[in-house]
Amino acid sequence: MNEDITAQILTYATEAWAWFQTQFLEPERLVELVVIGIAIFLAKLTSNFIHRGIMKAFGAHAAVQKADRRFLHPILSAAIAIMLIWTGIFLLQPFMATYLLSVASSLLTAWLFIRLAVGLLPNREFARFIASAAWGLAALNIMGLLDPIITVLDSAKLPLGEIELSLLSLITGILSFGFLIWGAFALSGLLERQLKGMDAIPPTVRALLTKVAKIVLVSLAFLISLNATGIDLTALAVFGGALGVGIGFGLQKVVGNFISGIILLIDRSIKPGDVIETSGTYGTINRLGARYTSVITRDGTEYLIPNEDMITQPVVNWSHSHSMVRRRIPVQVAYESDIHKAMDLMVAAAAEEKRVLADPAPRTLMRAFGENGVDLELRMWINDPQHGVSNIASNVMLRIWDKFHKEGIEFPYPQRVVHVKNSTGNVNPIL
Repeated sequence: MNEDITAQILTYATEAWAWFQTQFLEPERLVELVVIGIAIFLAKLTSNFIHRGIMKAFGAHAAVQKADRRFLHPILSAAIAIMLIWTGIFLLQPFMATYLLSVASSLLTAWLFIRLAVGLLPNREFARFIASAAWGLAALNIMGLLDPIITVLDSAKLPLGEIELSLLSLITGILSFGFLIWGAFALSGLLERQLKGMDAIPPTVRALLTKVAKIVLVSLAFLISLNATGIDLTALAVFGGALGVGIGFGLQKVVGNFISGIILLIDRSIKPGDVIETSGTYGTINRLGARYTSVITRDGTEYLIPNEDMITQPVVNWSHSHSMVRRRIPVQVAYESDIHKAMDLMVAAAAEEKRVLADPAPRTLMRAFGENGVDLELRMWINDPQHGVSNIASNVMLRIWDKFHKEGIEFPYPQRVVHVKNSTGNVNPIL
């Protein structure tokens, strides 16, 4: 058995060495290799010179800078190399066969078009992977090696129970899954960007459509890639049942948060842009994810709150059915002050703030006669809680402070009466 394998390996090695000698070590092929090397070297020098000229003349333009970062210099080198190689073919064809020059020209042409196509992809690592894979397939096809390799991979079987998968179908499935998953996320991102510009659709509906589209597209990508490997999809019935039981026991929180996110989108209790307060966190909802709700506070901190907590915990939504919010500012003034004047000054201080609504108009109420002074309360309305509710109260209180000091309205100090008993038994009150 081992001798047969060794003999087969030696046969393949001998055939490969003979092919290499025929294709690369004959005098005509060596001449072609020299021409290819000179063409690539000259293309590199010429492209550097042209690239510097282009960047010097048009480098300030954003489009040129973007093209330069992605593919400008490599494309110039490849294009010049192709032209030089075709010049070599034209000059040498009357005297010798130009097999390697034709192959090099085809390879560079394929690389040129592939590089132009993938240069438009935003993800540079993914674009580089796609370019390498596509160029590798094109190179094998140009050199006549693609069909033999496909035959060998298709003949290599991998048994999986009652199913036999070939290496070719397995590689096809993996590549299909990667490409389809990328396409699914790209399409869902495109749909999300398109829906963001549709103001007629409520934010919750836009988020729900985006989430449903992403789930459907990813599921289709998974099923299509499985079908590409040759796996019978009916065999997934048992696997799906086992997966459902596993999810039920092991991923309760994850599934609970996912279902809670769907419920939040359907009942529209919260939506992107709402100003909420829950568990001591006050901020604006940035997005509703599959597992969490993103809340950005006024200081820029982003909290990722599980969707289940948004349903089970108390949530104050400052802009659920409308955006109008009433703020109350308690103020205490001394008994010696003019109470009517103090109440008018408080209303005037609120009216001077642009964010305070004129209808309903701000008003001041007398709440109680306190231990140290008269308790007043200013009530005012705003309709933009997303810009903050504490900062508007601070601004109004600062105006009240200035007006009270200007008009002689006093804030009371704490007052206490202390009784001191002397040795004779008399009590002298100290105020």
